[in-house]
Amino acid sequence: MIKTLKSMNFFKNSHKNLFPLLLFAFLMILLNHCAKTDPITGEKVLQETDPVKKAREFAAKQGGLLGDIGKSNSGTNFEFTTSNVLWRATLKSLDFLPLVNADYSGGVIIYDWYSNKGENQSIKLSVKFLSNELKSSSVIVTGHKKICDDLGKCFVEKLDNKFTDEIKESVILTARELKIEDSKKDTKK
Repeated sequence: MIKTLKSMNFFKNSHKNLFPLLLFAFLMILLNHCAKTDPITGEKVLQETDPVKKAREFAAKQGGLLGDIGKSNSGTNFEFTTSNVLWRATLKSLDFLPLVNADYSGGVIIYDWYSNKGENQSIKLSVKFLSNELKSSSVIVTGHKKICDDLGKCFVEKLDNKFTDEIKESVILTARELKIEDSKKDTKK
């Protein structure tokens, strides 16, 4: 009986010693689940659990909604953000058109069908940016025209190059004006 009591006492004392060890193991498991393994380096990276801090870190690291402003581009991967003069000029020149999609990292702006009231034809434009250089070969404008008859039958055809070239030249001209405005602002600083 005494042996049994001594053995029970041993388990009571070992239970007290075991609790901090179990708590430590639980915390290590919890911290391990808060960590993420970097796929490139294989290192564990702690993740922020506070959503506000997480959003701020992401915006600081990734450039927020507007991409990586100020980071240099290498190769053929171009970042088209609001700091890009051609991007801003396109949005400014074609602001009357309804916008469908603006993909900054892909360098594409797609506009929806637009027509004047009472007309049975409408146009749709897409603008692709090949580089951030301020020259005509950096921008490709593609346009389509939809003509509908009184019965509601419509057909779509590609706009001629003369029209799309006029749009492109308007964008380039606006970009030059914006660049001049930007350089004036920079000299005032």
